[in-house]
Amino acid sequence: MSILAIARTAGLRIVRDRTALFFMIILPIVVIVVVGAVVSGVDRIRVGVVAEDDGPVSSALVAQLRANRSLLVRDYPDVGVGKTAVRRSEISALIEIPPDTDASLRRGATVQIPVYANDVSQNAQAVDAAIQSTVGAHGALVQAARFATVQAGGTFDANLARARHAGATIPAVAVHDIVVDTKSKFLPNGFNYSAPTMLVLFVFINSLAAGAAMIETRRLGMYERIAAAPVTARSIVLGEMLVYVGIALTQSALIIFVGALLFGVHWGNPLAATALVFTWALVGAGAGMLAGTLFRTPEQSTSIAVAAGIILGMLGGCMWPLEIVPAGMRAIGHLTPQAWAVDAWTELLSRGGTLTDITRQLIVLIGFALVLVTISVRRLRHSLVT
Repeated sequence: MSILAIARTAGLRIVRDRTALFFMIILPIVVIVVVGAVVSGVDRIRVGVVAEDDGPVSSALVAQLRANRSLLVRDYPDVGVGKTAVRRSEISALIEIPPDTDASLRRGATVQIPVYANDVSQNAQAVDAAIQSTVGAHGALVQAARFATVQAGGTFDANLARARHAGATIPAVAVHDIVVDTKSKFLPNGFNYSAPTMLVLFVFINSLAAGAAMIETRRLGMYERIAAAPVTARSIVLGEMLVYVGIALTQSALIIFVGALLFGVHWGNPLAATALVFTWALVGAGAGMLAGTLFRTPEQSTSIAVAAGIILGMLGGCMWPLEIVPAGMRAIGHLTPQAWAVDAWTELLSRGGTLTDITRQLIVLIGFALVLVTISVRRLRHSLVT
């Protein structure tokens, strides 16, 4: 019972620290939102549209462009402003809907849809293919409506509506995508990238920073007063370790919940994800307790621990994928536990891995946890018995 009492006391002391709460709750969520917003949408091509004709047929074309999942469409007031956006790389292409487009299509005339793009753009081919497919699909409906109007009579609008209905109800030729390389080395884009990497980063940083509470306990001589009671050094050590594991698990659960509920993050195989979160909590607990036994003042722990956590996070692939750095830096990165944790999340989120698939990473992380916990426990026990 004394173990739980010690853990409860230490936990309350940390929870009452507003700075600690900011780093534990607010900052991780803000960073997930910012990073996720930056890297999301990179799989969609930004294009601009200048609609100089607001007729039904022209409006339907713009609507189809917006419905294309590979395009992110922005409206521009005129061609000049749109071309400037292309030159500044704000958009990859500008689509101009000329005046009288609606009237020309209704009478069967050919309409040219100008597209302005930068030829040196890396996604020029993708832009061209996406725009041509959308414009071509819309043109096919217009041709069908025009043919029906000439051959069978009726109004153009009614025949266009029938063509849309037929296109939506008649089974299309099925196209199946088969992924031939399931060994992706990168986390998915968007919040599926920011959420797991920020979990790895902030759980470790906050565990290190929480070592300030242990330093304050030592400074106030609270361990000596606790030891004066019928409480063993083992109970004190286990109580402190329990609170650090609890902090890491609480923050992990918060990030997972927010990521899944607000941002639609899929955390992969539940059993494997749970094992990884718990293992990483042990790594964080060991690091936090070690920080609490190494530094002399809470200020040292807070300042040095945050800097050290960010550096280890950069080396371990929390800021960018290790696959884009040289092999030597990648090897150095895997000297940190962060790299193995990110590798495990990549296996779960990008490759659909299971518990078996991340066994190697879990074993390495458990090794890190054992080393950190063993060193910190020995140092803490030594300070209690001397």
